[in-house]
Amino acid sequence: MTAPITFADHLVIWIIAFFTLSLFSFLYKDNPFYKLAEHIFAGLSAGYFVGQYGPAVIYTMILDPLLKDFWGNLDRLIPLALGFLMFSRLTPIGPIPDISWLSRWGLAIVVGTTAGIFIVSQLHGLVMPQVKSTFLSLDPSLGTVDFLAALLMFLGVVSTLIYFYFSKEHRGFLGATARLGIWFIMIAFGAQFGYTVMARISLLIGRMTFLIDDWIGGSIGALFS
Repeated sequence: MTAPITFADHLVIWIIAFFTLSLFSFLYKDNPFYKLAEHIFAGLSAGYFVGQYGPAVIYTMILDPLLKDFWGNLDRLIPLALGFLMFSRLTPIGPIPDISWLSRWGLAIVVGTTAGIFIVSQLHGLVMPQVKSTFLSLDPSLGTVDFLAALLMFLGVVSTLIYFYFSKEHRGFLGATARLGIWFIMIAFGAQFGYTVMARISLLIGRMTFLIDDWIGGSIGALFS
């Protein structure tokens, strides 16, 4: 037997429904309800990430090691100082002059190290596996399906690379191959766009299911039954 819906359950359902409908109201036009929901969502997201990463980074990786062995972890004072420099963006404050330029030091190091780590990880995790996957055998003895798949992969890779080869004018055979590359690019973009749309549609179905089943059929139905 299903447990009755409590007042707290009703309150939570109505709050979620209100913000869901407020966000959907943007489909009509920009309005105060949408702005309210947008600002609350942005604020909650920022607060959540600060609450999650603050103790994990500031305490676990900096303060706790310094309190346990200060002289053995002096190197951790460097990221701590760079992190404090970020707050110089808030100046001038009262007697503190404008020293916002100091934040560039920490920001430059964060951007530089993040870019370096991201490039290496993407190279090994995305680029190299894709390059490796293009080296397929074109031996017809492997079977019709495998041969056609390998041939399609070969034509797609070569024609797409030729499309981005601008050192020679795209005419004749080179131009025809480049135009074939455009077809492969458009098919890839279309498939990626379709995948994105399906993901967003699944989110929409989830929200509509909540509104129909939990809010209208559940909370409103229980209140007026």
